[in-house]
Amino acid sequence: MALKVHICAVGRLRSGPERELLDDYLTRFDRTGRALGLGPVAVHEVEDRKGGGMSAEAGLLSGVIPRGAVICALDERGKLMSSPDFANMLAGWRDEGRGDLAFVIGGADGIDPALRAQADAKLSFGKMVWPHMLARVMLGEQLYRAASILAGAPYHRV
Repeated sequence: MALKVHICAVGRLRSGPERELLDDYLTRFDRTGRALGLGPVAVHEVEDRKGGGMSAEAGLLSGVIPRGAVICALDERGKLMSSPDFANMLAGWRDEGRGDLAFVIGGADGIDPALRAQADAKLSFGKMVWPHMLARVMLGEQLYRAASILAGAPYHRV
């Protein structure tokens, strides 16, 4: 059974260099991951037009997270991981037979504490705060790198 990956994010990634980079990495991940039981990737974008803040965003995000999915919140207070550890975490969820994995990326203020508390894992890309558009690109790259590591491909150098 394949582990389907969902990127659930606040805000729309408009066309431009970030979108092109993200699409490229997700295409590579889908190609590399398919034989490994990883993917495909779906991107779910939500937008709080009423300015309800984190709690409103959390409601919208909850609406696009598949029922029963493993939830991994991208959060600066989360765990710092090496790329091989990230790859092994994905493989572990796949090997447990989990069907869906949702990466949650909050808006400007982050992820509502109630939604963050539901997360099975919290991942940090470092102590710096990254624009959510760049965080998506970085996640896409790490997904592709993880698939490459698990496939034994030369893309990743330890």
